[in-house]
Amino acid sequence: MPESEHALIRDDEIPTRGGAETRAPAAGPSGGGLGPGPKPPWLKAPLPGGPAYTGLKALMRGLALHTVCEEAHCPNVGECWAHGTATFMILGRLCTRACGFCAVTTGRPAGRDLEEPARVADAVARLALRHVVITSVARDDLPDGGASAFASTIAAVRARCPETAVEVLIPDLQGRDVDLRTVLAAGPDILNHNVETCRRLTPRIRARARYERTLELLGRARRWGAPEMRTKSGFMVGLGETWSECLETMDDLRAAGVEILTIGQYLRPSPRHLPLARYYPPAEFAALKREALGRGFLHCEAGPLVRSSYHAHEQAARAETRAPR
Repeated sequence: MPESEHALIRDDEIPTRGGAETRAPAAGPSGGGLGPGPKPPWLKAPLPGGPAYTGLKALMRGLALHTVCEEAHCPNVGECWAHGTATFMILGRLCTRACGFCAVTTGRPAGRDLEEPARVADAVARLALRHVVITSVARDDLPDGGASAFASTIAAVRARCPETAVEVLIPDLQGRDVDLRTVLAAGPDILNHNVETCRRLTPRIRARARYERTLELLGRARRWGAPEMRTKSGFMVGLGETWSECLETMDDLRAAGVEILTIGQYLRPSPRHLPLARYYPPAEFAALKREALGRGFLHCEAGPLVRSSYHAHEQAARAETRAPR
């Protein structure tokens, strides 16, 4: 199909494919994006491999650790692992939620591994990481949602690698203030919780999550965290949101005090997952980044292959450059 046939449409022009509602951005750079179909060339990523990749994989298996890079089928696993960086996923590989966009396996987790924090710290030390990202599956089966596991892992990394910056990407902890305070008391350098999508699409896309609860968690983190701690969030595009909804989401996140933003392309993990509405071209991601920076975010990482932890160390450094403390 010629590119001109993929032109951007207004919010009130809602085409349907097979009865399912899809929406394209209402404003942005000319040219538009591609509808569902073969991946466009800008989404090609190098296949994982090489000595660094193999060595990091062996280290993770040897320490019985999981990474979100593998579990979520991240397209950047080859690039990141080749540079010796990975995002640790604590509390096992089984998630108690079944979000329609996510490749992580849903199931019934078995308890909690109390030795895991020490093993994460060991891996951080062996990799000589300057910046580590720690996330988890949703653990609604645990009384504190896994908050104490985050706190223990932060403490273990601090004790073993005091110069390493620690970023945590946490679940919503079902909105419990006491559990958020547990994580914050451990002193993360960056607290991240992803909004994932716009307000309208949240009920369909995020299992057992609420848009307002995410904003409340981020706002409380900004108010209750250490003054030097940064707050971060991110969302996907290509699920049927409009351009104005992307901008509204940015405004909501800024109102909650979020300082670092990531925006990436939704890629359907399997036919069982939510359908893709469209591919955003690089020019639209560049426009979204300009919109974000114009709204006061200290840094925005926006691009087809961007994920929450992509270039996490560089994100933090650039945020500090824009607003040194």
